[in-house]
Amino acid sequence: MSDVRVASRYAKSLIELAQERGILENVYQDMLLFTKTVTASRDLGLMLRNPIVKHDKKLAVLKAIFTGKVNDLTLSFFTIITEKNREAVLSSVATEFITQYNLLKKIQKAQIITATPLTPELRAEFNRMVINRTGMETVVLEEKVDPALIGGFVLRIGDVQIDDSVSTSLLRLKNKLKDNSYTSQL
Repeated sequence: MSDVRVASRYAKSLIELAQERGILENVYQDMLLFTKTVTASRDLGLMLRNPIVKHDKKLAVLKAIFTGKVNDLTLSFFTIITEKNREAVLSSVATEFITQYNLLKKIQKAQIITATPLTPELRAEFNRMVINRTGMETVVLEEKVDPALIGGFVLRIGDVQIDDSVSTSLLRLKNKLKDNSYTSQL
């Protein structure tokens, strides 16, 4: 079975169990913390994927890092994952958990890149645009400023990118002029 399918199944099971126990928000925060920690510590990620490191050592490291910081269910989940020799997919499980949680809670992540910082009015307009396009109820907008755009914006929603920047418009115009099939008949 592929790692993506394994991660998806573990994430789905963890979400269902957390919902049953009424601690879904806590486990979600735990998965965010785990993802942030693995991203910040390359060594931790490498250790979890290393087949030479024994499973009990991996579990001891996870417990040392996360005991007292995460829910008991999350620690139990780490234990099950290590007992099943699936530590290598733990980062993928956390990422998939966050994705499934966002779908469950109707949260859409989007990235907006503009030439200047957004005003509150523009931020609200982009939020409305994403909500109308996706049908989700909540938008988490990641804002970036790139003066190279000159003006306009680039909006990324999942795999979709809407590029309405001046720099891209100028590039398209340049390509049209360069590829112009009309020649003067003098």
